[in-house]
Amino acid sequence: MKPIRILLADDHNLLRDGLRLLLERQEGFMVVAEASDGREAIQMAEEHRPDVAVMDIAMPVLNGIDATRKIVDTCAPTAVIMLSMHHDESYVVRALNAGARGYLLKDSLKADLIGAVKSVSQGYSYFSPKIRSLLQEDYFRQMADQQKTDSYELLTAREREILQLAAEGRSNKEIAQLLNLSFHTVETHRGHILQKLNLHTVPELILYAVRKGIIH
Repeated sequence: MKPIRILLADDHNLLRDGLRLLLERQEGFMVVAEASDGREAIQMAEEHRPDVAVMDIAMPVLNGIDATRKIVDTCAPTAVIMLSMHHDESYVVRALNAGARGYLLKDSLKADLIGAVKSVSQGYSYFSPKIRSLLQEDYFRQMADQQKTDSYELLTAREREILQLAAEGRSNKEIAQLLNLSFHTVETHRGHILQKLNLHTVPELILYAVRKGIIH
């Protein structure tokens, strides 16, 4: 079985050393490159084509958000995990819009990083438990403040299946194969899901699924 090849990008040498030690203790993990700023991260990603890039959100020369966007555009299928000190939803949204598959808080790295690397390398998303809890609490508070009802109940059983698979990062083609449906049928269901839930983008879909506890 091939090891999961990892790029580490953080401008703090001590943190990077700690991450490398943590990851390389895990069977099946291999750190293939390191970077201390966003531009170097892009260069290393293009050179080594890692399976996963673990990226600090705040780096010199080029920040992690913009570096992630470039890596996702040019180094597919490298999956990016964003490291951050920020709990704000706005940072999570920006990371997802840039193409990140995971979002980890630095104060919970040891507990979450191994699971995050495994998840995103398999095409799934991953969020720190604290981030999931904050997103869920914020969602229910907004619903209560705005006196809105949850549109999730409007979804059919099939649409709920497709919502989960789409939020996990599955393409319409993969969903069609998994559920033994036509591509066109999945595409139609997905359109209905977005319409019923008033969502417009994949990041919005992922955030909704996290808030509802559908994905982790």
